Amino acid sequence: MKYFLIAGEASGDLHGAHLVRAIKDMDSEANIQCWGGDKMQEAGAKVCKHIRELAFMGFVEVLLNLPQILKNFKLIKQQILSFEPDMVIFIDYPGFNLRMAEWTHKQGIQNAYYIAPQVWAWKENRVHKMRKYIDQLYVILPFEKEYFESHDIDTRYVGHPLLEGITDKLDGLSKKTNDRKIVALLPGSRKQEIEKMLPVMIKALESFPDTSAIIAGAPNMNRDFYHKWTKTNENISLLENKTYDLLGQADYALVTSGTATLETALFQVPQIVLYKGNWISYQIARRIVNLDYISLVNLIMNREVVKELIQNDFNTKTLKKEFKKILEKEHRNKIFKDYFELEQKLGGKGASEKTAQFIVKSIQKPGGKATRNE
Repeated sequence: MKYFLIAGEASGDLHGAHLVRAIKDMDSEANIQCWGGDKMQEAGAKVCKHIRELAFMGFVEVLLNLPQILKNFKLIKQQILSFEPDMVIFIDYPGFNLRMAEWTHKQGIQNAYYIAPQVWAWKENRVHKMRKYIDQLYVILPFEKEYFESHDIDTRYVGHPLLEGITDKLDGLSKKTNDRKIVALLPGSRKQEIEKMLPVMIKALESFPDTSAIIAGAPNMNRDFYHKWTKTNENISLLENKTYDLLGQADYALVTSGTATLETALFQVPQIVLYKGNWISYQIARRIVNLDYISLVNLIMNREVVKELIQNDFNTKTLKKEFKKILEKEHRNKIFKDYFELEQKLGGKGASEKTAQFIVKSIQKPGGKATRNE
């Protein structure tokens, strides 16, 4: 069978790679092409366009890059028509993928969506498009199944794919040789967000001389990009493409909001969640996003487990104050207890295998729909 996967960001590349391997395990003749990154390529998919050319962040940034985005739509349609896949599998990246799903549906191609758009948070009108154009939906958060089924969308909860990599044995960093605490800095994967987040993180930690900060280098950014922050400070170093190794050794973490917040929690690392975006984009978002929290940790638990510093609250003074709190033993112990409860909510690993099994089986069925009770 032929499969075309579309991911647009680093997290989608990671989860897409696991899914590619799982599909190949279940379909020995699988021919897989994708829009993705290095991980999906290493897993055995042919990358037709790399994610480094796709990640545009925020309302204003999308408008500024609109000509390139339109060229991307034209290119991928040509590639899909040439490849003639049995199924297109969309991985997150909803602004692009939902528009593509409408087009592929009209071409008579089966559509599966893995890692659902967060329409329960904002742009709920998108759920109507999903019901119309998505044949199968595979969700990774516990509360999503009930939500999407209430909108009559064929939905399966497969568990969170992060559990697959995190519960495996990791090599980790070399053992610490002194009492300095390691602080993992996860400033994001896009250039513009890293440039906003990282300087404030580093400045705040100057007040904690007994810490060593290690930046988790994004896979789509090269070493030279981070050099301006590491060259003048011996307490700041860079670890490229080994975020899990870093979290396996970290004592604390400062994390830009996103999938990384959940990864950090599953590694049992006390964290502060941070976010600061373009002012105009943020003003628009706060008026249309229907959420009490921005981190996956707090969203899943439906209460504050980790502190969130958003927009104006994300500054050196406030970050220093909150970091001092997580150094306290009592505060850390409460976080650890909440992290354990979080992991129980997520269930066991195997999201990629479950999703691949449903996908491969559904292609073999007339109409491309697996039964709801499978």
